[in-house]
Amino acid sequence: MNHGSPARYTHGHSRAVLSSHASRTAENSAAYLLPHLCEGQALLDVGCGPATITVGLAEHVAPGRVVALDAAEAALTAARATLEAQGSPQVELTIGDALALPYPDDTFDVVHAHQVLQHLADPVAALAEMRRVTKPGGLVAVRDAIYSAMTWYPQPDGMEAWRRVYLATARANGGEPDAGSRLLAWCRAARFTDISCSADTWCYATPELRSWWGEMWAERSLTSFGPRTVELGLATQADLEAMAAAWHEWLASPDGWFAVLHGEALGRV
Repeated sequence: MNHGSPARYTHGHSRAVLSSHASRTAENSAAYLLPHLCEGQALLDVGCGPATITVGLAEHVAPGRVVALDAAEAALTAARATLEAQGSPQVELTIGDALALPYPDDTFDVVHAHQVLQHLADPVAALAEMRRVTKPGGLVAVRDAIYSAMTWYPQPDGMEAWRRVYLATARANGGEPDAGSRLLAWCRAARFTDISCSADTWCYATPELRSWWGEMWAERSLTSFGPRTVELGLATQADLEAMAAAWHEWLASPDGWFAVLHGEALGRV
């Protein structure tokens, strides 16, 4: 099946990106799924990144089979380090494509993908693939951010430019940065009929969280999506430096507050 040109991963796998992804856990990133997990289920984590969410999910389904899949070797290298540190030898790591999952039909009880669909050129086809490898009665669980709904205070000059440029870059790369608000539509298009939707947030409002979140996005503006933005003609290097400076100004404020809204969907097969 031809799904069109593949999307380019906007974030890349720089140190700042992998550090950000390593902060994610089953509790802070997949709480909507946890009540549906039980002992002995077989689970596939698509786009596992450093597998910090995967190891938490694995605890909930042990001793069930758990597979962590990612398309990038850099992500799987980080995942191996996580599994060694956490002592999670039961998690299998594999490289693979969300649009062509290397498993037979009806293999898993649960298929999970966190912040994955926003980066794919054909998220509906990916959801159909997840549905294909899920057993009848099983669940497909997806969660994605909504960049246009992110909100913050104070609002230094350059922060709105950061969002505008990021949105344009992600879409030029073939993705959809507001994926969280499209999950219901995409699940319906992938022929799910039993769909439960919800929303949740991450909030950064303590000195420690402000420093981490702000420094991370300042660095990502320069080293992650930033170079691609310049390549596309959407910003100049000076623009990127102004965005990074705006992030530093925001994180320095004792009043700094930032919220990330996510859409979530559970599709019953």
